[in-house]
Amino acid sequence: MSYCTILPQLIAAALFLLGPSPAFAEELALPPGAETAGNALPGEIMLRAAPLMQAGRGDEATFWFYAGQLRWRSRLNGGPAQDPTGEPALFSSLFETLGPPINNWAFGDIPKLERTIDAVLLWDAHYPDPSLDPVVHERMRAGLRDLRDQIGREAGMIRAERASRGLENR
Repeated sequence: MSYCTILPQLIAAALFLLGPSPAFAEELALPPGAETAGNALPGEIMLRAAPLMQAGRGDEATFWFYAGQLRWRSRLNGGPAQDPTGEPALFSSLFETLGPPINNWAFGDIPKLERTIDAVLLWDAHYPDPSLDPVVHERMRAGLRDLRDQIGREAGMIRAERASRGLENR
């Protein structure tokens, strides 16, 4: 196991052993309710994003959208084949409905989006869902880290594309 592979596990273990500090949510810029959402179903987590987005709280909506997506992808990829008209269809529907407005907001500030993804990963490590297959979940976490890194590498191109389409870069 390489250093890069074991580091996230060591951070998660340290956070678990130390317990949450009073300023944990503030330090990570976690939205209200983060400490109680750890055992919520992924759909419930993702659905937190819609009213926040409508209320103009795009940063919080982005957090919950990505947190729910991470947990739901782990759930969908970690179990036996599922009825495609059940949970996979619900995930797809929410992703297609919530995703465009939230991503339109989030990609307007690439550094903040990267920090939000980091906060999602730390929240997920600190408030794990024991029902998820740990191997599958780590693979989904790696995918989210890869997305964050890709966004960082392509930030200039993303900003230019947004500007050419008349979208705001904050």
